Order: sequence, then C-alpha cells, then structure tokens
Amino acid sequence: GYDDPVLVAATDGVGTKIQVARAMDRWDTIGLDLVAMCVDDLVCQGAEPLFFLDYLSAGRLDRDRVAAIVGGVAEGCRQAGCALIGGEMAEHPGVMDDDDVELVGFAVGVVDRDRVLTPEAVRSGDALVALDSPGLRSNGYSLARRVFLERAGRSLEAPAFDGAATTLGDELLAPSVIYAPAIAAIRREVDVRSIAHITGGGIPGNLNRALPQHLDAEVEIGSWEPPRIFGELAALGDVSDEEMAGVFNLGVGMIVVVAEDQVGDTIAAAATTGRGARRIGGVVPGKGDVRLI
Repeated sequence: GYDDPVLVAATDGVGTKIQVARAMDRWDTIGLDLVAMCVDDLVCQGAEPLFFLDYLSAGRLDRDRVAAIVGGVAEGCRQAGCALIGGEMAEHPGVMDDDDVELVGFAVGVVDRDRVLTPEAVRSGDALVALDSPGLRSNGYSLARRVFLERAGRSLEAPAFDGAATTLGDELLAPSVIYAPAIAAIRREVDVRSIAHITGGGIPGNLNRALPQHLDAEVEIGSWEPPRIFGELAALGDVSDEEMAGVFNLGVGMIVVVAEDQVGDTIAAAATTGRGARRIGGVVPGKGDVRLI
C-alpha cells in the first residue's frame, strides 16, 4: 500500500521504428517498444506502473496487423506489471496510406510522495550504474535507416553484420527492454538517488536531467562494450563519435545514480531480474553537465 500516493503519467510513441516494421510487414514487437518508452519514463520518477492505454491509427485497419500490434502492447504490459485497460483505434483512408501506422501510448504510475525521485538527492561522489541495452531500443531509427538502407544499400533480410546469426531486420526490430521490474528490484535493495532513461539524445541528452545544477556526471566510455550494431552503423555511415553518442544509447538503457558503496548491491539486484549492469562513471562537482571521458 501507499501512505501518501502521488500519480505520475507519461506518454510517448514508437517513432520511425514503425517504418522498419512496415518494410518487413512484421508488427509483433513495436507494441513492446511503446510500453517500454512510457513505463520506463515513469520509473525515473520512482513510480510503479499501474495501467496503460494505447492509440492506434492507420490508413486501413487490417485485422491481423492490429492483433499483432495490440498483442505486443499486452505483452509489454505483462512484462511491466501494469494493466492494459483500454485504447482507441482510428482509420484514416485518404489521409494515410493503407499500410501506414501510428502508435502512441499513455501510462500512469503511483509512488509515495516521500519516495519521488528528484535530482536534488544526488551527491558528489555518487556512482553511475548502467543497465545494459542489447540494441537501439526505439531511438535513432531515422539515422539508422538512412545509413543501413539508403547509404549502404543493405537488405533487411541480409545478416545484420559479418558472422551475425540474425538479419538486419531482426536486429532493428528487436523489442525494447522494459526496465521497470529491474528498477523496482533495485529500489527494494538500494537507496537510489536518481534515474535516467536513455532514449533520444543518448546519454548526454538524458543523464543531465538526473543531475542537480551544481554537479556533473563523468561517464567512462571504455567501461562497457557497445553492441556490434552500433559499430557497424558508425562505420557504414561515417558517423562521428559525438553524433553517435548524441543519437543512440550505445548499449545503455538506463542509468541509476547510487552511493558508491551500493554499486555491488545495485548490480546484484538488477541481476535478479535478468538484467546486466555495471558501473560506468561517477558524479563530481560542476554545473549539471555530462562529460564522456
């Protein structure tokens, strides 16, 4: 139960990852992406996801496609531990192409007022613990599609890279990890100071939201190995390190700020939910900036 509950809401969409689903006519993963983008914003405020609603519009509502998309939303809600209580569908012939789809969602969570997370709890000397992300999640797909499909002329049916067991399409459509259960497990064991959900804008554009104005974050780039897909993308598109870091998560889905002496407990708690985690840097005096070192 909650002694002094506060309701928190988040809304988001899938973005241009939908265009990959459209090209492959595979619709079973983007619903999970939608749930992940919404509920993992909620948990950054300390909230537990309660319920979810979706909105699906298309030029033509194909029954099988709708079933696959909504099935993914339902599975995402199951993983997040929240209820899918409703949604809306709209058909827009003449405005959207028959196979055009737009998908957005709305999540509501709850947290006790005295457990709401804010950047003010962060202290100099705190540690940054990253939760691993196996791929792009749902961000940077305009650039990824331009590099792989237009500039490099890669086929979605071809191997994602030399020696890959998956196709490029499989790699790009891999569903986003839903971190809400891992964050809940961590908060049960550790006094979490602040959390950043690494989405569009990469680490620099999201971790700064988890910092007070008088502290900086130093992220040690060599402390983890980004998944192979990011190296392929950078090489094929001649994308600079700065642009890569400002667009993609580079293999980091969430960053949890904790006291240095709680890093081990944080990693162990994440592992109980099957999530890999590692220390990737620390907090130092500054002015609210994120530095990749």
